[in-house]
Amino acid sequence: MTTTHTPPHIRLANEISAQFQQRDPAAAAQEIAQHIRAFWDPRMRAKLIADAGAPGSGLDPLAVAAAALLPPATGG
Repeated sequence: MTTTHTPPHIRLANEISAQFQQRDPAAAAQEIAQHIRAFWDPRMRAKLIADAGAPGSGLDPLAVAAAALLPPATGG
């Protein structure tokens, strides 16, 4: 039996994105990015930004679009 582990930043970004699936994608990405900026630890934001461009990351397309709107990670 094989189990897969989804990293917390990917799981949470996908859960947030799921709440915005019926919205305009551009507006949804803006709102998701706003939420991540306001509430996520900088280390989790940095991981999300790093993984957003990786093939096979498992991120929802809205989460990828939101990550592209986030400022580059600094420090950490």
